[in-house]
Amino acid sequence: MATKRAQMMEETRAKLIRAAREAFATKGYAAASMDDITADAGLTRGALYHNFGGKQGLLQAVVDQIDAEMVERLIAAQERAPSPWEGLLAEGVTYIEMSLEPEVQRIMLLDGPAVLGDPSQWPNQNACLLRTAQTIQVLIDEGTVKPVDAEAAARLINGAALNAALWIAATDEPRAVLPKAVEAFRQLAAGLLQTER
Repeated sequence: MATKRAQMMEETRAKLIRAAREAFATKGYAAASMDDITADAGLTRGALYHNFGGKQGLLQAVVDQIDAEMVERLIAAQERAPSPWEGLLAEGVTYIEMSLEPEVQRIMLLDGPAVLGDPSQWPNQNACLLRTAQTIQVLIDEGTVKPVDAEAAARLINGAALNAALWIAATDEPRAVLPKAVEAFRQLAAGLLQTER
């Protein structure tokens, strides 16, 4: 009985997240009404409040879901790279490139920060930061990167990628800004190298 109830709750949450994700991506957070979201999910407003506490909680759940998908893609980009250094760059560049995707742009980079606050302070950023710091420490240990504080370097590298993505999302010409942002990111990251590559 308890298992069936938990399964039903999970299905309800999934329906609401799916409907909200579509609404937030196409209409934006402000224009997406809770009534439309619940109607699209075939549920009541009470189900939304019970599961997420309100529209902001639902946005947080959507952000968490998209973020998990983005992390999978970043890890895949890093793992495909021929070296840890190239992997670090690939992860940052992939993040910046994702800012062109309408769903990422609208939900993760425009509405998410406006409603949920500074993305660098979101709870899910800690795991990303830790992975970047570990990669940088490996690069320091192997002599590829100058001996710097790995956490400080990770915060700056991740911050540069995030701010590049925010810039692209907010500009009227995202495709024109992308190559400039990627090139600047690569040049900034190259400052960590022991020698020119």
